Amino acid sequence: MNNYETVIILSTNANEEETVAFGEKMKELISANGELTNVEEWGRKTLAYEIKKQKEGIYILFTFVAKPEFISEFERVLRLDEIVLKHMVIKKD
Repeated sequence: MNNYETVIILSTNANEEETVAFGEKMKELISANGELTNVEEWGRKTLAYEIKKQKEGIYILFTFVAKPEFISEFERVLRLDEIVLKHMVIKKD
């Protein structure tokens, strides 16, 4: 089991319900495959550059412990969700 952090930038076109539903879905997915240790909602921030013609995004940080095999599935789920503009998963020491 390894420690991971992931930052997800969500589209600001999504309403509050969709954002909350996405957060709950990710919490359930991580908890089913590892241990979720922390979730920080950073809120709406201006992006350094436009992503998919958007200048702002909603940032969420997930900190969790999981097996390395889970990360590829986790990233696949993030790529398939239309609300996600960008994501980055980092393995912590």
